[in-house]
Amino acid sequence: MVDAKLTGMGRAEALFEESTWVSRCRQGDETALGLLIARHRARLIRTAANLLRDRHEAEDVAQEAFLKAFRELGRLRDDRAFSGYIYRICVRLCMDRLRLKRAEPGEFDRIQDHDGPSIENRVVIARILDQLPYDLRTTLVLREMEQLSYEEVAEAMHVPIGTVRSRLHTARERFRKLWVEAVGE
Repeated sequence: MVDAKLTGMGRAEALFEESTWVSRCRQGDETALGLLIARHRARLIRTAANLLRDRHEAEDVAQEAFLKAFRELGRLRDDRAFSGYIYRICVRLCMDRLRLKRAEPGEFDRIQDHDGPSIENRVVIARILDQLPYDLRTTLVLREMEQLSYEEVAEAMHVPIGTVRSRLHTARERFRKLWVEAVGE
């Protein structure tokens, strides 16, 4: 979890804290609900924006993912698995939207953090990502841009870890080839 790294909290501590919040949500605790949303909102929006190429649509997907996750919280067997659960919902909602329409390049340069690549590089990255098949793009975005673990990517995409590793290898190779063609490095 990114916020665990920033706060110096260990992964086990962060998972325990999150599982406590999920448990409290099940009991109707609105504060715990707010804490879970605060922990995941920005990353869900960024993930959806990188997949959909539309910031406003990404915000809608994140909100829809939270609503669906909290409505179906009873399906979650392990409260420590909430992070993967919410990402899996988000990715599926993005897939559904992309099936309905072809994603177009959008606000990619305004979506990324200010300390990220230059605007020119971000535009090239967006164009390259648009050329990758959805499963490869999603795997690459979740692992490289969102820095999810292999296990979290597998859970979010509902595929085995071996599939994640294979897709990631293929995605990196294709991205590298397209990058060299685009910028000559």
